[in-house]
Amino acid sequence: QVKLVESGGGSVQAGGSLRLSCTISGVTPGSHCLGWFRQAAGKEREAVVVLDTDTSIDYADSVKGRFTLSQDNAKKILYLEMKNLKPEDTAMYYCVAGNPHLFMLRTMTEPRTWDATGQGTLVIVSS
Repeated sequence: QVKLVESGGGSVQAGGSLRLSCTISGVTPGSHCLGWFRQAAGKEREAVVVLDTDTSIDYADSVKGRFTLSQDNAKKILYLEMKNLKPEDTAMYYCVAGNPHLFMLRTMTEPRTWDATGQGTLVIVSS
């Protein structure tokens, strides 16, 4: 059973940095895509980044150059390093394990592409 647990959210001022972590269990390497999406209060889900099974990474334009995805395979943790944060980055951030046949940046916000999601971690960026 796939289980994802996010951590690392918090409150920062604009221009600051945070690192989110997603601890993963029940995933065989290469069996799922992984990624992060976010959802601000009252708004739709927004794709942030996808890690494909071939290890390619696809970032949303809104975070390119500011966010960096990495993983520690030994610890089974997926990290999202976020720099130069903006108030518009304020949202709940969710880690997702996706079906490799369905999961990509333009579809990752659709529940049909998910195999598992975490409970989310809240990021607040003040101006």
